[in-house]
Amino acid sequence: MTEFLTFFEEMPIWMKLGWVVGVLGVFWILEGYYTLSIVKYKKIKHAGVNFIFLLFTMIINVGFGALTLGVFYWIEVNQFGLLNSIDLPIIVELLLALIALDFIAQYGVHYLLHKVKWMWRLHIIHHSDTKVDVTTGTRHHPLDFTIRETFALIAVLIMGMPIAYYLFYRVLSVFFTYFTHANINLGKTDKILSYLFVTPNLHKFHHHKEMPWTDTNFGNMFSIWDRIFGTYIYDDPNKIEYGLDIVDDIKDEDILYQLKIPFNKSIKTK
Repeated sequence: MTEFLTFFEEMPIWMKLGWVVGVLGVFWILEGYYTLSIVKYKKIKHAGVNFIFLLFTMIINVGFGALTLGVFYWIEVNQFGLLNSIDLPIIVELLLALIALDFIAQYGVHYLLHKVKWMWRLHIIHHSDTKVDVTTGTRHHPLDFTIRETFALIAVLIMGMPIAYYLFYRVLSVFFTYFTHANINLGKTDKILSYLFVTPNLHKFHHHKEMPWTDTNFGNMFSIWDRIFGTYIYDDPNKIEYGLDIVDDIKDEDILYQLKIPFNKSIKTK
C-alpha cells in the first residue's frame, strides 16, 4: 500500500497532465457512441471555450501548488490533524481522507456555491453551459476554482493527511469530474451505481436550468452526502434542459460575457 501511495506522491507533471488529457479523451470518444442527449452543436468550438477556463484553472493551480506544499510541510513538522492523533491502518486512513475531502472540498463547498449569493454569482458560469458534455467539467470561473481549492486545504488541515492521500484524491476527482459531466448513457447501470457514486445521469439533473433540480445532487464522487442531507434527486433524464433561466443562453460561449457574469447587475440571482 505504501508503494502504491508513493507512486502518486512521485508522479511527474507530464503524467498528471497525461491523466487529465487521457480521461477527457476517453469520455470524448465514448460520447460519440453512447450519447445521452442528442444536441446539434459545434463540439470543437464548445470545447475550445471550456478549455480557456481550464487554462485559467491550470495557472491558478501553479500558485496553489506552492501553498499546498507549504501546508503539508507544516502539518508534518507539527504533527497536526486528526490522522496524526490516532493510529490506524493506511487503507483506513486513506478512506477517511477521501471521505473528508469529498465532503468538505466537493459537497460542502458546492452547496455553499449555490446558497451564498456572491459565491453563486461566480458559480453561474459553470451552469450557463447549454451543451453539457465532458468539457463542461473544466468550466469554472477562476475565483470559483480558488474557493474550491481553499476548501480542499481546509480538509487537508483538519485531517492532517499526508500529501500522497491528497494527490490520490486529486486523481480520482479528475476522473469523476469528467465522468459525471460526460454526455454518455450508461442505461440501467447508471441508476444502480448512483446509490453510492455520482453518475452522469445523476449529475445532469444538477445542470437542469430551473429550480428545484439546480439545487440538488451536489456530490462529486460519493452520492451518499446528497442522500444524507436530502439533496438527492433521480428522475427522467429526458426532462433535463441545460443552462440557467437567469442568463442569456445564446452567450454561453462568449468568454467575456461569462467572465463578467459575477459583476453583471442585470442578472438577478436568488
